[in-house]
Amino acid sequence: MLQLAETILELTSSASILDFQPKPLDDPTQRRPNITLAKNILGWEPTVSLRDGLEKTIQFFKSA
Repeated sequence: MLQLAETILELTSSASILDFQPKPLDDPTQRRPNITLAKNILGWEPTVSLRDGLEKTIQFFKSA
């Protein structure tokens, strides 16, 4: 999550400061999304890198 937040700050040239809070008790320590079901049932796999997707999303919101 930290790497994602830092990447977003970098791509947006934001001066925002990350604020670290204690995590909730039920918060997983490591997130590993499993897209096996989407692959098997829908034949779907991501085709856009995270960074490219973030750049496109940021441009979309800037133009809205």
